[in-house]
Amino acid sequence: MIQGRDIVVIGIQPWDISIGSNCKNLAEEFAKHNRVLYVNEPLNRITSIREKHTEEVKKRQEIIKGRQNGLVQVSDSLWTLYPKKMIESINWVPKSPLYTFLNKRNNRIFYEEIEQTLDELSFKDVILFNDSSMFLGFYAKEMLSPDLSIYYIRDNLVSQDYFARHGLEMEPELAQKYDAVVGNSDFLANYLKEYNEHSYMVGQGCDLSLFDRGKISGRPEDMKDIPGPVVGYLGYLTSMRLDIPLMEHLAGSMKEGSLVLVGPEDDDFKQSKLHNMDNVYFLGNKQAHQLPQYIAAFDVAINPQAVNDLTIGNYPRKVDEYLAMGKPVVATYTEAMIYFEKYVYLSKSVQEFAELIGRAIAEDNEQIAEERIAFAKSHTWENNAENIYQVMKRVMEEKDVKAS
Repeated sequence: MIQGRDIVVIGIQPWDISIGSNCKNLAEEFAKHNRVLYVNEPLNRITSIREKHTEEVKKRQEIIKGRQNGLVQVSDSLWTLYPKKMIESINWVPKSPLYTFLNKRNNRIFYEEIEQTLDELSFKDVILFNDSSMFLGFYAKEMLSPDLSIYYIRDNLVSQDYFARHGLEMEPELAQKYDAVVGNSDFLANYLKEYNEHSYMVGQGCDLSLFDRGKISGRPEDMKDIPGPVVGYLGYLTSMRLDIPLMEHLAGSMKEGSLVLVGPEDDDFKQSKLHNMDNVYFLGNKQAHQLPQYIAAFDVAINPQAVNDLTIGNYPRKVDEYLAMGKPVVATYTEAMIYFEKYVYLSKSVQEFAELIGRAIAEDNEQIAEERIAFAKSHTWENNAENIYQVMKRVMEEKDVKAS
């Protein structure tokens, strides 16, 4: 364990984000034994105009105008900083000396305020933990001079147009600068290992406290009349991440039972053939506290992932939720999913996916269910933080040896 240190966390997800955030969970875990400053990205000029009516932007404008304090103490050892200076929106600028100049300027504005806050809090010899901030994190080592720098990659962001524009070159360069890289999947860790030999897979943390099958009684009302066996998926139904043709083939090949899809749909799903199939049930979006009851009603849970640059390195937290409920799981094979291969049936083809569902039902038993639950519940935020601490300790020890 790393303890008694001062840690600065920067990233692309703000503290007041309305959805779950890996970075926030890790910051809270770090703060159990260290002092932590969680720094939000500064408001940029385009966002200040386009989203001026949102509560998030209004809040940041109040801080910029000096009407609110940007430094907020969350707990005895955790603070979050909302920067009081705006930065320029520069992603549209082509790769050029101008872009380099403007990005360095944005970095300087950012780190000057961080340094002022570190002085105010009396932070010393800081450890920098950067959650995927490849642009504002680019000059962190030069401008902040941390005692140790860790780059955390949890999504293949450069598969998205916004990040690809400059990130395809800048993320590998940033990885080279930092002392170590940690990723939540083998794919992501291996991607940056080419640029930094200290690149490690540290797994993923999850809050699985809701997912306790012992607390579930009865089926959801809208599933009581659905014929089994039930093959179920729970989550956002989007063609960016899910293989619609595979799901259509699966439903068409099922001689009995039902395919149940729980979650909101994108337009591609709304227009898919799945809506015309008698054994497919769309149950819509559900509140978080309802999700375990739906998983409990599945006979087999699935993750029919589309394989593309966005998903190939993705750690699917939903699989941990399925396993925590003891459910057999069938998922698309990817490099990231190899981590689950002892507990999940991995399919390499459309035909195999359907075959594995039958096998999963036939082989299911209580002993295997308990093994799945134990595996999923080992993925706590505490264990995830401990894996990151081990990397920190290893790199610091090597730095000490080289310095002696």
